Amino acid sequence: MEKIDIKSLSPEELQQEMERIGEKKFRAAQLYEWMHVKLARDFTEMTNLSLSLREKCGERFDLTALEPVRVQESRTDGTKKFLFALSDGNLVESVWMKYRHGNSVCISSQVGCRMGCRFCASTLGGLVRNLSAGEMLDQIYSVTRYTGERVSNVVVMGIGEPLDNGENLLKFIRMLTDEEGLHMSRRNITVSTCGLVPEIRKLAEENLQITLALSLHGVTDEKRRELMPVAEKYSIAELMDACGYYFEKTGRRITFEYALAGGVNDADEDAEGLIRLAKRLHAHVNLIPVNPVKERRYVSSGKETVRMFQKKLEEAGVNATLRREMGRDIDGACGQLRRNFK
Repeated sequence: MEKIDIKSLSPEELQQEMERIGEKKFRAAQLYEWMHVKLARDFTEMTNLSLSLREKCGERFDLTALEPVRVQESRTDGTKKFLFALSDGNLVESVWMKYRHGNSVCISSQVGCRMGCRFCASTLGGLVRNLSAGEMLDQIYSVTRYTGERVSNVVVMGIGEPLDNGENLLKFIRMLTDEEGLHMSRRNITVSTCGLVPEIRKLAEENLQITLALSLHGVTDEKRRELMPVAEKYSIAELMDACGYYFEKTGRRITFEYALAGGVNDADEDAEGLIRLAKRLHAHVNLIPVNPVKERRYVSSGKETVRMFQKKLEEAGVNATLRREMGRDIDGACGQLRRNFK
């Protein structure tokens, strides 16, 4: 019999499983607390459960417990990048970042990615598989155990396109914010997308009160198609309509992620186009100097170009921040550490 991924079970599903194996419903709450609050990595740690129940669980369930095979720490800002081995031998990355307002963890949602964005290391090699809700959660739990510090913000912006794994993503968000688990505020969760229009609209219908970050990177269809194959399917007009719908349904302001690549999308006309789009949606713009990837030809815009680009946006009344370049000395770009690991 194939074992069930117990860490991906909601409280209700866990109750059903306990009844199925002849246990009382309240055992589900005990198990859930051990996994999602006490962050137990093995059934043997669950000392208030009977030995027979622990043995029964070991026979019936798999308990996801990610193992870090490499941890790199930045000498400049303390950022930690984790390479985790999954039970099937695949590898994913997570990044722990310390800010004044709290600790953030950026997690992966897939092994690899099929979106093909030109400047991204995550998509080299294509998509292998989706991550389960339990595998997404355990990236946070494993980082918490390793650092000994509480995580206050989660960004689903690592390897993979989160909305391409929509069912598991929704389950992950609900379990992370469940009052029986870590009970994180949904307003402290950001989900990134390269622009899957139908999935943005579906997410809007869920009204989860999370922040949606759109990887925009180009302000014309022509330029966006050069950088992002998804733009062949969905135009900027369609994308802006979907983002407007998300804002209308949730009241949550959209963030535009804009990776500045030298000589590609950092000219005055790019800034002017970005101003028009951002003002239409009252969007926040997060400028990101491209993190160079050796397999790609793109390089970061110069510091003065970045400064002037940001100034143009701000002078036009657009809220524009420059993402701190954290972890660049430790394979900081998504997918680099996984790809370079031997």
